[in-house]
Amino acid sequence: MAATGTKSVLFVCLGNICRSPIAEAVFRKMATDAGVVDKWRIDSAATSNYEIGSPPDHRGQACMKSHDVPMQHVARKVTNDDFMSFEYILGMDESNMSELNRRAKLAKTSSAKIELLGSFDPQKQLIIKDPYYGSDEDFEKVYQQCVRCCKAFLEKNS
Repeated sequence: MAATGTKSVLFVCLGNICRSPIAEAVFRKMATDAGVVDKWRIDSAATSNYEIGSPPDHRGQACMKSHDVPMQHVARKVTNDDFMSFEYILGMDESNMSELNRRAKLAKTSSAKIELLGSFDPQKQLIIKDPYYGSDEDFEKVYQQCVRCCKAFLEKNS
């Protein structure tokens, strides 16, 4: 369970090598810059087994480096415990959401609020599209969406 006074967020995408580690890194930097990172437990995970144990996609790492956002993560899959230990579980697209909602039911006890990260976007772009088969520009778009969404999410939860 989350410690008293601690907030927690788990960012989730399909493989946990593109979108969710970018969101995790962006949010961690924002929380650090705001002086509240010690009040948060921040992580990211996958809905699939495809990339477990892998580092973030090199294009995402390059994008984060260009924005001076530190990124360190090893891909892992969402666990049943995550549904109890995280206050928020934020998915990137409808496929992530249906899998997270399915898994929450299987976990029996879920106290997490499962939402789309894009639901916090002031520009109302609900879906953060997977850039895996795309270009560097697609990773940059994911970064920009994550910045907008994470900023709004942090403001709502500070």
